[in-house]
Amino acid sequence: MIEWDNPELPITVQANMLGINRTGLYYKHVQPSAEEIAIKHRIDEIYTAHPFYGSRRITAQLNREGVRINRKAVQRHMREMGIAGICPGPNLSKRQLKEQVYPYLLRNVVASYPNHVWGIDVTYIRLTNGWMYLVAVIDWYSRYVISWAMDQTLEIEFVIQAVKQALDQSIPEIFNSDQGSHFTSPRYIQLVLGAGARISMDGKGRARDNIFTERLWRSLKYEEVYLNEYKSPRQARCKIKEYFEFYNHKRLHQSLEYRTPAEVYGSKEVRRS
Repeated sequence: MIEWDNPELPITVQANMLGINRTGLYYKHVQPSAEEIAIKHRIDEIYTAHPFYGSRRITAQLNREGVRINRKAVQRHMREMGIAGICPGPNLSKRQLKEQVYPYLLRNVVASYPNHVWGIDVTYIRLTNGWMYLVAVIDWYSRYVISWAMDQTLEIEFVIQAVKQALDQSIPEIFNSDQGSHFTSPRYIQLVLGAGARISMDGKGRARDNIFTERLWRSLKYEEVYLNEYKSPRQARCKIKEYFEFYNHKRLHQSLEYRTPAEVYGSKEVRRS
């Protein structure tokens, strides 16, 4: 990007070349305050440990710890973090009429083979001076992380990227998510249905319906994120890439009879015919 005040190329011309509104070139991102970062990081820790906590309990816990904050502020932070099934993103907390919710298909259903059931979710990743968002697609049977992507905003593109990467590898019978705006958007729905998968969505506010992905987030955060201080988005991506390589190919899971997710996902166990 050329300096906006370059006399040889006025900002109007630069905006036309980039295909954007010129007012966007004047915008400078305002860094969050240290207080806001600290509160968001602590909310993430509380929610990771207790995913059934809503804004009331999180507010109460913060107050017990000496953080003077009201529930409305906690709800705003949680909304911005994409936490607790609240539809994430600026101006995205209310689904539009064109967006569609699908029923939960997995009650009393056990994932029985690779690619039977996939889950997808978005979580908050803390940085030293801010945060990012991580989306991952996980095979419920093997716990294998099929694809993932990260971004500094909650715009839908990184979610679509992860879904496309997963569907390029295989097609699940059932693709489960929460009712967030990413997963009720026409782009996501058309992509999944077009691939031939059935869509399942958690009951509103029921984090336990997507329990395998919640367990993945806990493992990631306790074993990697909370043990490090990511100073940049690039560092966060590199370290999380390393963790997922370890998680898929080296980490032994008791529930998998001390095998790795990659071993189970790539096994010749009963598959969809």
